[in-house]
Amino acid sequence: MIRMRARAVIFGGAVVGAALLAAAPAWAQATTPTTEKLKHANEECIKLLEKGQDVSACQEAPNPILPATNELIWGSISFVVLFFMLRRFAFPAISSSMAARTERIRSSLDEAEQAKTEAQSILAEYQAKLADARSESGRIIEEARQSADKLRQDLRRQAEAEVAASKQRAQEEIEAAVARATADLRVSVRELTLELAEKVVERNLDRETNLALVDQFIDEIAASRT
Repeated sequence: MIRMRARAVIFGGAVVGAALLAAAPAWAQATTPTTEKLKHANEECIKLLEKGQDVSACQEAPNPILPATNELIWGSISFVVLFFMLRRFAFPAISSSMAARTERIRSSLDEAEQAKTEAQSILAEYQAKLADARSESGRIIEEARQSADKLRQDLRRQAEAEVAASKQRAQEEIEAAVARATADLRVSVRELTLELAEKVVERNLDRETNLALVDQFIDEIAASRT
């Protein structure tokens, strides 16, 4: 609304100024008689001839760029009137429009600053959550690594225990087999020794006594080897 009013005032001032500028030459021509111009030109030409100049000096055309004095006066008056109208009516409307525009820009900047602050807050929150997630994932990975190490150590201890048990059982089985073989060998040896002794002496010997002697002999041999 303020902007439309300012445009209307500026347009009205421009129309009035243009009308004054257009009417000034016509009014000036109307108020200046042609005879006065001719009389003034003749007087100027006589003065030039009296000074000894040529007649062609009287026939020189006036400067087309330089306006007449009355045009300058009316132009100045029109400019002052236009400036007053603009200063009186257009400038307050323009000032109000500029103030409103400045306020809108300031409000937009405040909203942008608020949005920037909110975005930075959201970014900080996101970064904090990301850091927590990384810390949590690191903790889970560390727990998994520790669990894997513990499981590997348990499996190794279990395997070592099973190997030790297997070795123990194998050792026991070997020792049992050796004991059985030794006992069988002992029986075979003493039976064979007793039979050979009976064949040598060709009579039956005291079996229990001889077997005890053979066992003692075998024990002595075994003790000497160990």
